Amino acid sequence: MNNVCEKMNKKTDFLSCLEDHVILFDGAMGTMIYERGVYINQCYDALNLHKADLILGIHRDYADAGADVLTTNTFGANRFMLKKYGYEDKTVEINRRGAELARQVAGDLLFVAGSLGPPPDRMEPFGKLSVEEIREAYHEQAEALLAGGADVLILETFSDLAMIREIIIEIKRKFPSITLIAQMTVDAEGRTLLGSPPEIFTAEIVKAGANIVGVNCSLGPNRMLDVAERLIRISPVPVSAMPNAGLPQRVDGRNIYFSSPEYFSEYTRRFVQTGVRVVGGCCGTTPDFIRSMRKALQSVQPRKRIEISYTVPDYNPDIDLIPTVKKSRFAEKISRGEFVTTVEIVPPQGADPTKAIEQSRILYEAGVDAVNIPDGPRAQSRMASSYLSLLIQQEAEGEVIQHFTCRDRNLLGMIGDFLGAYAAGIKNILIITGDPPKMGTFPDASAVFDLDSVGLTRVAHTLNQGRDLGGNILKKATGFFIGVGANPGAANIEEEIRHLEDKKNAGAEFIMTQPVFDAEEFIRFVDKIKFLNLPVIAGIWPLVSIKNAEFIRNEVPGAHVPDSVMDRLYKSCSKEEAREIGLFIARETLKDVSSYISGAQISMPFGNVKYPLEVLKEVL
Repeated sequence: MNNVCEKMNKKTDFLSCLEDHVILFDGAMGTMIYERGVYINQCYDALNLHKADLILGIHRDYADAGADVLTTNTFGANRFMLKKYGYEDKTVEINRRGAELARQVAGDLLFVAGSLGPPPDRMEPFGKLSVEEIREAYHEQAEALLAGGADVLILETFSDLAMIREIIIEIKRKFPSITLIAQMTVDAEGRTLLGSPPEIFTAEIVKAGANIVGVNCSLGPNRMLDVAERLIRISPVPVSAMPNAGLPQRVDGRNIYFSSPEYFSEYTRRFVQTGVRVVGGCCGTTPDFIRSMRKALQSVQPRKRIEISYTVPDYNPDIDLIPTVKKSRFAEKISRGEFVTTVEIVPPQGADPTKAIEQSRILYEAGVDAVNIPDGPRAQSRMASSYLSLLIQQEAEGEVIQHFTCRDRNLLGMIGDFLGAYAAGIKNILIITGDPPKMGTFPDASAVFDLDSVGLTRVAHTLNQGRDLGGNILKKATGFFIGVGANPGAANIEEEIRHLEDKKNAGAEFIMTQPVFDAEEFIRFVDKIKFLNLPVIAGIWPLVSIKNAEFIRNEVPGAHVPDSVMDRLYKSCSKEEAREIGLFIARETLKDVSSYISGAQISMPFGNVKYPLEVLKEVL
């Protein structure tokens, strides 16, 4: 066990040691636990309580290998991760004990770094975790680690810049004197999962208060060196780098890393010569790697810290944003206060769009402003709304409103869809969460739901501001006219309004409602959301048979057909009379609510284009 700093004792300041030394962290904890026979379906952090000897043994091996810093076995010990294993109520105990075990081995000669990894979910507005929840959870974990004897804290493997920034601010607010290392995980181009390059995330992390900024995981030494060089050029604080042992390969059901300790040794020299001040290993590295890195450091240990110039490029250029009135003809008409009309065309079950295109032509010729294309309604196997939207705009030469749901694609896939749709000429979008697959004809199909409708609205709005989610400037801002859904008949109307307010704050520009069958209920709803100051397009669904009405009432999510409407249909004497009553009710409802709305969206029962035109005949 070496002495990291000549003047080292339990009270020595970590940053003062960096003035004359490159500091060596240990390697992977999870890799070592797995090698000792603990399978990954267990909670590794809880081993601090149940298998302390195992954890102590790993710490001893790293100390004997020459590590200056022992990292606590608490990477996943935040309340969100521990909840998955039923250990949420032991968050404080697991973290404190993790620090105590590392301290027991480190003694007064080595530093102990309290490890804090990311939660399993995203933070709002792109996820469900609130800023306050994040702050509370990481304050709780940091406090327990410090109580157990941690000298420094290290945030590892974060990909969300906004999240790590909030955590840094919270920790430094509560524990201003603690040394805090903040590390992002990046791809081969140096970008985080959300696309933030080093030039952006370094500046933001330093501004938030981190004492050391760095990268870890995902990459092997070769690619990480390139990223580290970029950090060195712009960071006013020391830089850390902790690569994986290369990329793993799956062999006989196990992830095997093929980089050698000797390879790591060579790159340790290169990291230090570049100016990196804190080095260590991540996934796949073992005490043998750390031992090899220690030997490399002994040959290149600099006498004093390299001076680093701090120059951050300008990431706030003027961006030409598209005003709402110029986003589309549909948006322009609403902006002028004119009544708009749209008709829903459900994508076909098959690869033939001919009927949908022909129906669109009929609707446009009749004066309908836009065709509304749902995205996989009720999770059935239909043509994607993106392709049908493009075909209709090209072939029928009219505008569409394309639905985007959160069900089928992950975040990066949805961003790609947005950019592709805009490049293809799609300007009007409606963002909804989407029906779970179990409500359709494929009960075993899986869903993604990376985001909800609020988060996806924020994504579209961010692109409209000329940036991607990583803060990068786009060559051209998108100009989507962003719509969101609302249910005037929701069981908890106050929650529905609160959720709608979140959508407005995320960037929504108009509201399209679920089908309206009760005019009085709808008017009360519109009165309650006046404060949002958003145009409302009412959904109108012509009920063309009793069977159709029963289906809508009982099997369509979000639709509310009141008893009074059902009673009127039940009194009909024939299918023809029921259809006429249903169409009359739709026209009557539209007339009753017309002075409260900016437009109407009419559904097309059974794909019959005559029904919506019948409802709209007094408006077009």
